[in-house]
Amino acid sequence: MFSYFTKSDSWDHSSYESVVFHRNAASPSPSVTAIGRGGSMASGSTSGKAERMGSLDLLRLVAALAVVCFHYFFRASHTPPLLVNGYPELDPFAIYGYMGVSLFFLISGFVIAWSAEGRNWTEFAVARFARLYPGFLVCMTASFTIQFLAADPNLPYDPMTWVANLIIVAPALNKPFMDGVYWSIVFEIIFYGWIAIALFFGVFSRWKLQIVATWLLISVINETFIHSMALHMLFATQFAPFFAAGILAQHMVAKGASSEALVLLGAAFLLSCEYLHIEADWQQENYGVSLPFSKLLIANIVVYALFGGALLLRHRIAPTPLVLVLGGLTYPLYLLHQHIGLLGLNALSPTVGRWPALAIVLALVLSVSFVVSFYFEKPVRKPLISLLLPPLNMMASKLRLDRPV
Repeated sequence: MFSYFTKSDSWDHSSYESVVFHRNAASPSPSVTAIGRGGSMASGSTSGKAERMGSLDLLRLVAALAVVCFHYFFRASHTPPLLVNGYPELDPFAIYGYMGVSLFFLISGFVIAWSAEGRNWTEFAVARFARLYPGFLVCMTASFTIQFLAADPNLPYDPMTWVANLIIVAPALNKPFMDGVYWSIVFEIIFYGWIAIALFFGVFSRWKLQIVATWLLISVINETFIHSMALHMLFATQFAPFFAAGILAQHMVAKGASSEALVLLGAAFLLSCEYLHIEADWQQENYGVSLPFSKLLIANIVVYALFGGALLLRHRIAPTPLVLVLGGLTYPLYLLHQHIGLLGLNALSPTVGRWPALAIVLALVLSVSFVVSFYFEKPVRKPLISLLLPPLNMMASKLRLDRPV
């Protein structure tokens, strides 16, 4: 379906932002701090106290685990010889797991829209890079190392593939993704790029609804009539309804539910329903099986309901240390779970059995995700921002590319 950027290897995506909606003036890092207790926030104002949205942290973990289930229990069994001893009894449930990606894109639209408020384009770009790339580099290198040692002919492991994956978009260099889940990062980067452009021109906050309306129009024209792969990639047209719905949810939480925003949110939801046939065709093409539209429609409604419920519960689920840990696991879990997990299941299941092997692999992948998140990602993020932001601001100033917030 995607030419270079194909989903045939995987379905996953994460909203990679920590779910807090408050920016410390002393630090441009995207500590995402939540909305005020009244459910809205005046334009340009921030809460004096950082309030993390524990509900979105937990929802991110739910989305990540849904994708893990899809890969372990459905895709691996339908794409031999990825898994020696599969879990066919879980097929009827695991087949829905790919919709965790839709949930991730909804969360990402909300979180990125909020984190962009009050920032200029350089602050946003550096914060996104510091959040995305260090964890990617560590996890991609870990995947390469294990795949190289395993030398499984079904998985990429030559050194040049590692080099190509350093730029994330490895297929652009005619090399495969080190792990198929990376396709969704490409669409995240495209989304980030358009937000940065809107910030550069100073239109993101002022013309947010107009930008979303234009994006949805481009989406429906391309996915319904033109079917251009270039537009599909450039504007992420298939996934635009989810990103757009997240942006609209942020707008309504911050400024209230205007009739224009509600109409656009309804349009985004209806478009996401209309595009369900694309997913059914993709499943049929790659796995020889697909869900009927009625079941996909119900699953899509559940995805939106989970997202809306998490926003409604944002003040009721406390950001306890456990919740923060669980939320921090999602990005490295997403990056690490598929190929490494399948290699582990194949190595262990003939000896210890399918279910003990699954328990061991999940424990190991979650443990490594914890180490990556809390002993690498978090410690390097703020120093990296402090290192990169001043020279980027200086370069932007010299090239007259600097813009006020």
